[in-house]
Amino acid sequence: MSEGVRLDKWLWAARFFKTRSLACDAVDRNKVTVNGDRVKPARTVKLGDVLEIDNGSDQWEVDVMGLSDVRGPATIARNLYEETEVSVARRAAVAENRRLFREPTAGFKGRPTKRDRRQQGKVGESQ
Repeated sequence: MSEGVRLDKWLWAARFFKTRSLACDAVDRNKVTVNGDRVKPARTVKLGDVLEIDNGSDQWEVDVMGLSDVRGPATIARNLYEETEVSVARRAAVAENRRLFREPTAGFKGRPTKRDRRQQGKVGESQ
């Protein structure tokens, strides 16, 4: 690679999004910033850029360490970026919260009965 790669291609190659069109949509909806700036999908990503990425399930803050416009194995894709320590800590805290959160309706099987709905209401009131 010479100087840079299109942002949407890099996001796809680094496996943050499954398709380039999903990457383009995320960039258009301002879910991806480069060095704190809102950008377009055709923006060139260079080594050393800092990207903030919200791919729906996670929020990442990464430094660009390598450039690629082809999607390869995950082990190679992982070498294209380095996640910042702040991002690692934030994602670990979110994962811990998800693990500890118990869905209120997890104990119900199938469609809830009138009694189940009443109990579910009491669970929400006690908190």
